[in-house]
Amino acid sequence: MRNLTLRRCVSAVIPAVVCLGLAACGHKAVPPPPVPEAAAPAAAPAPTITLNANPTAIESGGQSTLTWTSSNAVRVELNGAAVNLNGSQPVTPTQSTDYQIVARSADGQSANAAVRVTVTEPPPPPVAAAPAAEDINGAFTAAVRDAFFDYDKSTIRPDAQSELNADAEFFKSHPGVAINVVGHCDDRGSAEYNLALGDRRAQAVKNYLVSQGIDPNRIQTVSVGKDQPFCTQETDDCYQQNRRGHFTPPGQ
Repeated sequence: MRNLTLRRCVSAVIPAVVCLGLAACGHKAVPPPPVPEAAAPAAAPAPTITLNANPTAIESGGQSTLTWTSSNAVRVELNGAAVNLNGSQPVTPTQSTDYQIVARSADGQSANAAVRVTVTEPPPPPVAAAPAAEDINGAFTAAVRDAFFDYDKSTIRPDAQSELNADAEFFKSHPGVAINVVGHCDDRGSAEYNLALGDRRAQAVKNYLVSQGIDPNRIQTVSVGKDQPFCTQETDDCYQQNRRGHFTPPGQ
């Protein structure tokens, strides 16, 4: 009975010893394969922005048009103000101005662009050169007409009014031209009487020009009476030519 029990114990121990021996001979258990790491998410594309001005230089009071294009953006700001992602906008700067634009993406990235619109002042109008003395004299002779009077009269006639109205317009457009009026008479009557009559005629012409807006300080009057006649024949037509308020060109 004792021998039977011993044999059973030996039978149970031998397989365990064999198993331990095999492990000691280098046969290791294979570990399980590693778990692969999750791939990192792809970075979001960066935003882009362009900004142009047309034209880039304007005169004061003029207008330029800004145009911009963005990509990969969720917000665009032009000089700090939100605008469309793509668009255009007219601008009228009063002085040279730098325009800045920013495009922002959803993940916080940004891109910038800038353009400058230069503002210049328009050139001053050209200053008309003062006409030469001979040009003034030519214009004076072509435009200014004398005022004629009736016999022994110093009253401005209707036909003389028309001539003096045109003369006044010329003098207004040539404010630097001095105005000299000479009173003339025909040769009938005494020298003293005609000097006084010529003076009244010259003064009548001056008064009429003043009534048309001409500065009286510009007008000088003198009488030559029946001296310095324009015509020397003893005819009514000749007498009429000598009864006048005569304008002399500058410098004469």
